[in-house]
Amino acid sequence: MKTVILAGGLGKRLRPLTSDRPKPMIQINNTPIIELQVNWLKKCGITDIIVLVGHLKEKIKHHLADGKKFGVSISYIEENVPLGTGGALKNAKDHIIQNGDTDSGDTDSGFFVINGDILTNLNPFTISDKGSMTLALVPLKSTFGIVETNGDLVSKFIEKPFIKDTWINAGVYYFSNEIFDYLPDNGNLETVTLPMLVEKQKLKAKRFSNNYWRSIDSHKDVEEASKEVQEVFKK
Repeated sequence: MKTVILAGGLGKRLRPLTSDRPKPMIQINNTPIIELQVNWLKKCGITDIIVLVGHLKEKIKHHLADGKKFGVSISYIEENVPLGTGGALKNAKDHIIQNGDTDSGDTDSGFFVINGDILTNLNPFTISDKGSMTLALVPLKSTFGIVETNGDLVSKFIEKPFIKDTWINAGVYYFSNEIFDYLPDNGNLETVTLPMLVEKQKLKAKRFSNNYWRSIDSHKDVEEASKEVQEVFKK
């Protein structure tokens, strides 16, 4: 099944790391985020990958090339001006749907979309439901330690726990081709398209409570992910 990686972001919050490279090329334990993603997708049985590139796109294209060295097939769609995640996806419409699923020959099998700044080991196929539009959810982890008390006495410290019954968008999606009816020419998937799908009652969700997931949004995320990936992505 085709999978689209959204890799055109500027990564302003991660400067100076992103001064000379796009955000997906940030090194996590000496391996770029996007290479970790390609290896994860390959492990899940996904080999047809489309990367949407923009800012410093040559860095990604040079590193991944056609994907053969990773055992996958990689093609690219370039945005010459920033279009937002929704606009970039719409710009890639013809390339995404022209052949449908190259494995099954299905012309409307749907496709996966992955944010280019997340690390996870969840299997995208668990959210694929033909004809649907589904996003993966992961539990929200507190960025602070929690203090529990018994009256005015401290009873326990809990280091950065997951917050019960609170879920966030994991940045992993399955979309039928109907998604193109809701994408803006210029704008973000998260702020424009997803609210429209919610209003139309067309967006499903699947919770993943036992999988690794991290979004690389800060220098602290880079530091912590570098300690985690060896165990999570070991062969």
